[in-house]
Amino acid sequence: MPGLDEIGFGAYEDGPLAEYRTWAWSNEPDVLCPGGGESRVAAAERVAGALRTLLGRPEEAILAVSHALPIRYVLDAADGSFPAARIAQVPHATPFALDADAVERAVETLAVWATAPRFVDPLDDPSIGSPDRAL
Repeated sequence: MPGLDEIGFGAYEDGPLAEYRTWAWSNEPDVLCPGGGESRVAAAERVAGALRTLLGRPEEAILAVSHALPIRYVLDAADGSFPAARIAQVPHATPFALDADAVERAVETLAVWATAPRFVDPLDDPSIGSPDRAL
């Protein structure tokens, strides 16, 4: 499902992650990434759309595989937190169980954030992105 793909890194694609982070940490969430990349707002809206699609499926359980930024956005949004500029690392190959209510909460939280995006400062809320918040 393309809606769960990693954010479009534009000019930073296949380059050092540190270079993308330097750019990302110094730009607002609605700024397009240089070189045809994606804004963090566009990525959040895309992920929320993919989650809506999954919620509409008839299966009782669904396995969704994604990448670091979408997973962190979903985990934090499922707890009702808006995205942060500096996201906490998501452990590789680690399953996170979310029930339909948590996924719906993530969709709603990301949608609200996308209407008036601003990053929360993890220093103001140290629980954002902490491993204890992972579901």
